[in-house]
Amino acid sequence: MSVQTERRGAVTTIVLDRPDALNAVDAELGDALLAALRAAADDPGTRALVLTGAGRAFSTGADLKAGMAPTASGVPDLERALVERVHPTIELIRTVPKPVVAAVNGPAAGVGCSLALACDLVVAAESSYFLLAFINIGLVPDGGASFLIPERVGLARASEMAMLGERLPARTALEWGLINRVVEDSELTTAAHELAARLADGPTRAYGAIKRQLNAWALARMAPQLELEAAIQQEMAGSEDFREGVAAFVQKRPPRFAGR
Repeated sequence: MSVQTERRGAVTTIVLDRPDALNAVDAELGDALLAALRAAADDPGTRALVLTGAGRAFSTGADLKAGMAPTASGVPDLERALVERVHPTIELIRTVPKPVVAAVNGPAAGVGCSLALACDLVVAAESSYFLLAFINIGLVPDGGASFLIPERVGLARASEMAMLGERLPARTALEWGLINRVVEDSELTTAAHELAARLADGPTRAYGAIKRQLNAWALARMAPQLELEAAIQQEMAGSEDFREGVAAFVQKRPPRFAGR
């Protein structure tokens, strides 16, 4: 299984478990993560959740080496993958009436960054970093990144992350207000679970109501923005720059973009 779950008391931990692939998201992991989140959401014994990754990474984003099912025209069907797997996952994390804590144990890149930032509270290891890697392969932010990040840090910093595609170290992410806490690597698991246990002991109904309030104010356009992300991403899937970006990634060389 590419996702593992464990409930300890009232806290359910969901672990992305493809460590050899740095928890890159393929179809199996995407389906398993959504199923695990739905099970935890429906479990009356679960009052708080922790989302983390196995091994050296939280998640390095979509698994480019796994490929994507093509459209009728032969272009990778990125929109379908987003609509069927990623969007329901992001929406569930945001709307489940239980607190969700991200324990970021390494790189959180691409859709991995979106998964972490969709959580209510983000605790990161000192050595971890956040990265919108899309521009490096000729794509645009997806998985909710185009609204989650501006709401957390503002347009200027969101533009910097999206357009430069540079690693944002955990300490800088904390200074920006992108995340909530940074701890020593060895303390991450304990810190995240202590925070989740504190939340699990609290007024769960009130936490759910707080999420409804914040979603209504800060993320009122979540659904249409996700649709817009998917539509634009599908446009980019047909570009020469995307084909070049993926080829360069697989061949481990710098891309040569032509703006087409």
